[in-house]
Amino acid sequence: MGWSTKQLAELAGTTLKTVRHYHKVGLLEEPERSTNGYKQYGVAHLVRLLRIRRLTDLGMSLPQIAAMGDADEHPEEALRLLDAELAAAVERIQRVRAELALILRQSLPTDLPAALAPGIGEFSEADRAMMVVYSRVLAPSGIEAWRRMLVEYQHTQPGRDFDNLPADADEETRRDIAERMLPHVVDLLETYPDVVAAQFEAPGGIQQVARAVGVAIRELFNPAQLDVMRRINRLLPQEHRER
Repeated sequence: MGWSTKQLAELAGTTLKTVRHYHKVGLLEEPERSTNGYKQYGVAHLVRLLRIRRLTDLGMSLPQIAAMGDADEHPEEALRLLDAELAAAVERIQRVRAELALILRQSLPTDLPAALAPGIGEFSEADRAMMVVYSRVLAPSGIEAWRRMLVEYQHTQPGRDFDNLPADADEETRRDIAERMLPHVVDLLETYPDVVAAQFEAPGGIQQVARAVGVAIRELFNPAQLDVMRRINRLLPQEHRER
């Protein structure tokens, strides 16, 4: 005399719903029924059910178990694959924990990669948002290039004037800020050429970078600031223009 579905589930430490689901997806064979019409499970069913539970506890998915067929007693290939996946997951968790430790230790913002966050403190909210956009479209080498520039960046009075420029600033004010910012912009372009080159090495290509950055600039900066940017671009030496 075997076990009922409920008895089998209790013996295996699982639920009726789980046993029925295993039947439905073909992992556990349906048992024969007794003369009264009730299912009667045997030892083979219990062993199979416990084996499925053991493999799922190890981290295997039901489709993976199903794909093994009768080779699930010691599925070496599947176990090695699972071990590799778990090793990658552990590496990711360790990397995330290291980043969290840095964020907590230095009270860094969470919307930026930890590499960029330490250097963004004195920048405007618009600049910070721009860095968030760049961090999503640049390759790791590009993010590293920006990190070096942010860490070494020296804020200037024209730059602060640009950050505080009202949308209705008059033409003379816009022209003055553009002319005063120009030498600093040229210096940045010449000192950090790898920042400019980063857009060409982006995983999605330069067009993706240009599109994302273009949308961000139009939304983050007011009309007067956009006008200053256009003026600076026109004043730049030819080799630095339209970058």
